[in-house]
Amino acid sequence: MTNTDKDPATQTKTSRLRELLSTRTLAIPGAFNALVAMQIERAGYEILYISGAAVSACRGVPDIGLLALSDMATEAGRIAHSVSIPAIVDADTGYGGPAQVAEAVRVFEGADLAGMQIEDQEAAKKCGHLAGKQLVPVAEMSAKIEAAVRAKADRNFMIVARTDARAVEGLEAAIQRAVAYAAAGADALFPEALESAEEFRVFAGAIQKRGITVPLIANMTEFGKTPLLSVAEFESLGYRGVLFPVTALRTALQAIERLLVELKLLGSQKDRLHHMMTRRELYSLLRYTDTHER
Repeated sequence: MTNTDKDPATQTKTSRLRELLSTRTLAIPGAFNALVAMQIERAGYEILYISGAAVSACRGVPDIGLLALSDMATEAGRIAHSVSIPAIVDADTGYGGPAQVAEAVRVFEGADLAGMQIEDQEAAKKCGHLAGKQLVPVAEMSAKIEAAVRAKADRNFMIVARTDARAVEGLEAAIQRAVAYAAAGADALFPEALESAEEFRVFAGAIQKRGITVPLIANMTEFGKTPLLSVAEFESLGYRGVLFPVTALRTALQAIERLLVELKLLGSQKDRLHHMMTRRELYSLLRYTDTHER
C-alpha cells in the first residue's frame, strides 16, 4: 500500500476499513440510525457497526431474522451515506443460500457499506447470546463465504465470518469452523458468545498457530455470555475490532423511559432540560445553520 493509499482523505471507505483493522485495535460502536452514526463520527470513532438486533428493535421486532435484505439495505445505506467513516453491516445469515449472499454483497456495496458480516446459524436465527441456536453445516457456510468473495466488485470490501459454534458445539468447534471460513476467503473472523478472556485468548492463539492472519472481531454486547472486557484487554488478546452493537440504543431507550415516567408524573419536561441536546447542538450535528436561530 502506498503512502497515498494510507491517507484517509484519499482512501475509499473499504480500503480504510481494511487498513484500520490491520494495524490497531478499535472500538466500533453500533449505529441504529443516521443521526446516531453522525454522533459516532463526531465523537472521533473511525468505524461504525450496523447491528441487525438494533435495527430490528427500532422496527419493533426481535432479532430473529425478520428483516429482509431490502429492509436492511435501505436503513444501512442511509446510515453509511450520512458519515465519512466506514461501516460494517450485520447481514444475519446472508438472506438465503450462496446466490442470495452474493446478491447481498452487491446490494450493500452499492449502498456505500465497507463490509458485511454473515453468521453460521440456520435461517431462523436467534440473538447470539440466547440458548437454542442451530448451526448450518461447515460446508454450507463456507459456500456462502466463497459466493460472497466472488461477488465483490471492490476487492477491499470485507466479508466478516461470524461463528456461533461456541454455545452449540464448543470452543474447539468454533476454532475449526473459523479456520474453514478463513480458507473459504473470509476477510475477518468473529467468534460469538465466548465466555471468558481465556476463551478469547485460546481462540486467537489457535487461529495464529494455523498461520491465519485475518483480523479478529469481538462482540462486547451487554447482558450476554461474554464478560465486559475493555478494548485494551482485547488488544492484548489479539483482537482488532471490538463491537458495541446495542450500547447506544440501550442507553437511549432507558433515558427515554425515565423522561416519559417523569413527564407523566409532573406534566412538564423542564427539570430534564440538562439531559437534552439543545436545538443549537442538534443543528450543529446536522450541519444546519438557521440565520434566525439565536
